[in-house]
Amino acid sequence: MPIDRDCLLITMLASTAAAGLARTLTNARLEKWGQSHISDDTFLVASELINNAIEATPGRQIIYRLSRDAGEIMMAVWDESDRVPSPKPPTAFTLDDLDLSPEHWDDNGGWGLNIVATLASSCGYTTDPRGSKWAWARIKS
Repeated sequence: MPIDRDCLLITMLASTAAAGLARTLTNARLEKWGQSHISDDTFLVASELINNAIEATPGRQIIYRLSRDAGEIMMAVWDESDRVPSPKPPTAFTLDDLDLSPEHWDDNGGWGLNIVATLASSCGYTTDPRGSKWAWARIKS
């Protein structure tokens, strides 16, 4: 991915702290760019992309990139896994279908890529022949 001087590019450990760090740095960059009005959607999309990288490569290096061009903010996350992102198939359900008991709380997840696709103007992934990938999303500013 080409790098411009105004983008945010950070290498970090795929840990539970990574999404929070990315949100903090993203907030500062969006304020600098005068784009705070899209911060909620941008934080959520960045968090989902980063959490997928953490799940694919826990404890390994990941790279987060935030840039802007032509009225859009672009987020991209690199990880060294060759596993491609795969969203859950759309399903109709109600809150009654969820098991919100403490022992099953995390079993209700897995909808992150669907959330990304809903909030982003476009999203996808780019694989590298060496087995790694960039997952990315664009949000209109």
